[in-house]
Amino acid sequence: MPSARIAFRFVAGLLLAGLVVSVRAAGLPATFTDALRQAGIPLGRVAVVVQPLDAVVPVLSHNADAALNPASVMKLVTSFAALNQLGPGYVWTTDVWADGAIADGVLNGDLVIKGHGDPTLTLERMWLLQRELHARGVRHIRGNLVLDPGHFEVPPIDPGAFDGEPFAPYNAAPGALVANFNAMTLRLKPGEHSVLIVPDIALPGMTLTSQLVIEDSTECNGWKDAITPALPGPERFELVVTGRYARGCGERTLSLNLFEPAATFDFIFRGLWLESGGTLTGATVPGSAPQSEPLLKFASEPLTDALTRLNKYSNNLMARNLFLTLGAERYGAPATPEKGARAVREVLMQRGVSTRKLVLENGAGLSRIERISADALNQMLRAAYYSPLFAEFESALPIVAIDGTLKRRFNGSALSGNAHLKTGTLRDVSALAGYVYTVNGQRVSFVMLVNHPNARRSEAAQRALLEWVHTIPHGLQPVVDRSPLGHTIPHGLQPVVDRSTLQGGVEKNSSGLAGGTAGKGAVQ
Repeated sequence: MPSARIAFRFVAGLLLAGLVVSVRAAGLPATFTDALRQAGIPLGRVAVVVQPLDAVVPVLSHNADAALNPASVMKLVTSFAALNQLGPGYVWTTDVWADGAIADGVLNGDLVIKGHGDPTLTLERMWLLQRELHARGVRHIRGNLVLDPGHFEVPPIDPGAFDGEPFAPYNAAPGALVANFNAMTLRLKPGEHSVLIVPDIALPGMTLTSQLVIEDSTECNGWKDAITPALPGPERFELVVTGRYARGCGERTLSLNLFEPAATFDFIFRGLWLESGGTLTGATVPGSAPQSEPLLKFASEPLTDALTRLNKYSNNLMARNLFLTLGAERYGAPATPEKGARAVREVLMQRGVSTRKLVLENGAGLSRIERISADALNQMLRAAYYSPLFAEFESALPIVAIDGTLKRRFNGSALSGNAHLKTGTLRDVSALAGYVYTVNGQRVSFVMLVNHPNARRSEAAQRALLEWVHTIPHGLQPVVDRSPLGHTIPHGLQPVVDRSTLQGGVEKNSSGLAGGTAGKGAVQ
């Protein structure tokens, strides 16, 4: 018996050695490498891992251990940690106290609001919060509005430091009290000789000045690039909008990240309160919430719903708030980025995902320094697949050519509807990670990271590799061993050669920074 076992191991070793040679010879798909070559992207700046979920090793692995900038694909890591640590039904609360007597619809005292980082407080949900206050007898407030954002402890953030776009909503800072993703929406209405700017909701105390020059043109492409918003000074609540506006654009909406979160919350709360017929006579002041039971604990949408919006539309503020929430829930308030990073690492290690190359800053991917390897992302995708919460995780991802940030990607191909993938885009970064469904009905874990100045030209290569994964029955059908031992070894169990040329950090660009700068629009 021992000799038979030794003989089997010897023959199996020869077979596996042959498979290694086969994988090495096969290499990366020619259509994929050709597309990279045409885009001017060297293979050394690309990482790829492709692994059927019913296999124990990848069928493709290239630069798998390199620490690369994943851009917004990092949101997958934060989402995975959140589902595991917090659970799919987790909710944030915004707590409200009436510091005074309530009689005949009047609160004679201050209204105190303490936030815990709810990133789902849209205008609609702010209206629902205020409706709950009305139901508790509060319609008029004869006192101050006291805001307590102390659940988060975040260092001051310059919203323009990342890419020089301080008013871009994707650069909004996180906060314990956040309303409408910290964005204010303005409506631009062209008239006969000028362009009127009207806020989506009333902004008490805010002055809007339009210096837009109207042009008799029907061309409207790039209209946002022709507009420059500015805040004249920190002590003046005034927004001045200059530039050109084509009459052919008609009425458009413009969302801007104007103030820090608590100030935006104040504007939106007051605006909605006035619109509903309420009054608020006092000022807005910072303060600490009392230790007593609140008048109202307003619950957010459940985590699963928040993750769908976060990932399908790559919402940076939601990811950053979630990252901080993980730290506060695990290590106690106040939340800090350091606590968030520790919490994420802890979950990954518990689930067997390598953190050796992981660098976390804000959990959203809007970062110059965040890093992860394609191998670690693949490990995480597989851990999620074998989790009881896989349905919640996968359903939060954009579907190719169907919705979210992939709605207009890879249209007209067989990939449509056949992959759930998170996108990641910075100036020098293009990334995809998620799950692909093959023509023979199996799921494949897919990771592709590009860190290069030509990264935005990598879509053809992404499409070529995705189509290869989707249509070629590689490594998914069992191969019958015709040796005398007669064992069946699935292709998916083939060992693989990692043809890495980049083991470790990514090369820096001419500015001395790895990765790139986001252009206008959300980092996806």
